[in-house]
Amino acid sequence: MNLNTPMNKPQLNFAGKRVWITGAGQGIGYQIAQHFCALGAEVIGFDRYFADDVNPSELTFRKIRMDITEHKSMPSVINQLLTENSQLDILVNAAGVLRLGALDETSTNDWQSCFDVNVSGVFYLLRLLMPHFKQQAKGCIVNIASNAAHVPRINMGAYCASKAALVSLSHCAALELAPFGVRCNLVSPGSTDTPMLRSMLRDQTAFNRTIAGLPEQFKLGIPLKKIATAEEVANTVLFLASDLASHITMQDIVVDGGATLAA
Repeated sequence: MNLNTPMNKPQLNFAGKRVWITGAGQGIGYQIAQHFCALGAEVIGFDRYFADDVNPSELTFRKIRMDITEHKSMPSVINQLLTENSQLDILVNAAGVLRLGALDETSTNDWQSCFDVNVSGVFYLLRLLMPHFKQQAKGCIVNIASNAAHVPRINMGAYCASKAALVSLSHCAALELAPFGVRCNLVSPGSTDTPMLRSMLRDQTAFNRTIAGLPEQFKLGIPLKKIATAEEVANTVLFLASDLASHITMQDIVVDGGATLAA
């Protein structure tokens, strides 16, 4: 190799790329969609609900109402989109739900809801789209898990278990897709300023306690001394989806300010 030869440096540029994102109606999924749009991608966002009010400064993307837990109706939606345009470069599974409660007080519905959205919905999409990715022999998948998949949490048993299952599912998918040149990784956020977190932490005092740590709940604080923003999580997703991460697969990047202390 001639060290004096200019190199084509990969960049965060998604012009000409087609990106599908679940959970794009709010929170982390929405920010991921905005970031991809800003960097030139054609984005299709899926969610059960999209707010009607749009800030003029926000970037627009195609919005499709779809419930990823409805495995019987999903194929027609997916097949129609692939018929319109078979290009699919990046899939981001960001849809997720949280149900709180001690294990012995968790209802069957709450347990099932966590697994339906956080694991089964991703499985249904992978089952539909992995053949497509294999056939085109390129592409990238990023699944959004949680640092709760790595450490136990009081009153979050259903959520922790479902996110841990998603991590394992993603690793298996990555292994099966690797021979076809398709990468599959995870991003596992910690406490992130989203509607989901604000439903748990009602005021700044609660935010501060989370940052400092909750020893009565066996929960460490956040060494970086702040709650993550959805933008910070989105930045990690874009990195993993870019050519900058071209030799990274089967990895789980924890974005929690050090809260798991490398657990």
